[in-house]
Amino acid sequence: MKKNAGNVPEHPMENLLRMDRIPHIWCSTCGIGTAVSCFIQALQNFDYPLDKIAVVSGIGCSGRIAGYIKLDSFHTTHGRAIPFATGLKLANPELKVIVFSGDGDLVSIGGNHLIHAARRNMDITVFCVNNFIYAMTGGQCAPTTPTDANSSTSPYGNFDHPFNIPLLVGSCGATYVARWTALHIRRLTRSMQEALEKPGFSFVEIIAPCSTLYARRNRLGTGLDLMKFYHDNSVIQHGAPLESLDIQFQKKIIVGKFIDKKRPTFLEAWDQYLGKKLGDKFISAEKGIRAA
Repeated sequence: MKKNAGNVPEHPMENLLRMDRIPHIWCSTCGIGTAVSCFIQALQNFDYPLDKIAVVSGIGCSGRIAGYIKLDSFHTTHGRAIPFATGLKLANPELKVIVFSGDGDLVSIGGNHLIHAARRNMDITVFCVNNFIYAMTGGQCAPTTPTDANSSTSPYGNFDHPFNIPLLVGSCGATYVARWTALHIRRLTRSMQEALEKPGFSFVEIIAPCSTLYARRNRLGTGLDLMKFYHDNSVIQHGAPLESLDIQFQKKIIVGKFIDKKRPTFLEAWDQYLGKKLGDKFISAEKGIRAA
C-alpha cells in the first residue's frame, strides 16, 4: 500500500482529493460524500488526461464539491455553473468539462442555462445531486420538493408539482440521461463513467435527500433509514418513459439509464454549418481556433 510522507497509508482516492481541506463540511450520513467517492472512482476508470479535466460547481451543499477535487476546479456564482462550463469548453474544446452541483443551483436559479445547454448539446457532463430541498439556506421548499413533503416554507406540506428532471433535460436534447440513488454505488459509478465518455450533453441525477433538514422535518429517520428506503423502493427500469419518472413523497423511485443516443455536439454542428458557408477559409472550432 502506498504511504505518504508521514509513513501513513495513503487512501486510494487521495490523489484526487485536496487533503488539506479535509475534513469536509458535509453532514454525517449525507449522500454527497458517497456521490463524490463514486465520481472519483469513475475518474480513475476514465482514460483521459487529468490535466485536461475541469470541474465546475455553483452554490449550495453540492456546490462545494469542486473545492475538494484535486483538479482544475471552479466554484462559481449561484446558478451559473453551466454557462461558466460552457465558456471553458468553447475556449478550450480539448477540455473534459464537468459540472457537479445541486438541484437548487442547476434546476432552479440555473434552470434556464440547463435547458439551453441541453438544447445546444454542449459537450459537458452534468452531475446533479437532488436532495429535494434548499439544504444550505434553511430547508426551504425547492422546485424538486415532492408534493406533500414538509419544508420550512411549506410547513403543512408542499402543494406545488416538482420538476421531473430527466424529462426536463431529455426533452431538451440531452444525449445521455440517468438517475441513481446514493445507495447504488457501483451502478452510479458506472453511469458516471458512461456520462464522461459520452459526447454531447450528458446528465446524471443522484437522489440523496438531506439527512439533516429534509429527513428530520419529514420524520424519515436517520441517513441509514434513507438508505433502507432506497433499497426497498428503488425500481431499476432502463429506458423507462421519461413521463413516468416523477418522484412522489415516499413512493417508489424509478432509477436507471433512460437516454443514450448520438447527436451532433454544439461544436460539431458549428463546424458543419460554417464549413459549408466558408469552404476553404474555415478552420475547425474543435481545434480551439476561431473561423477565419
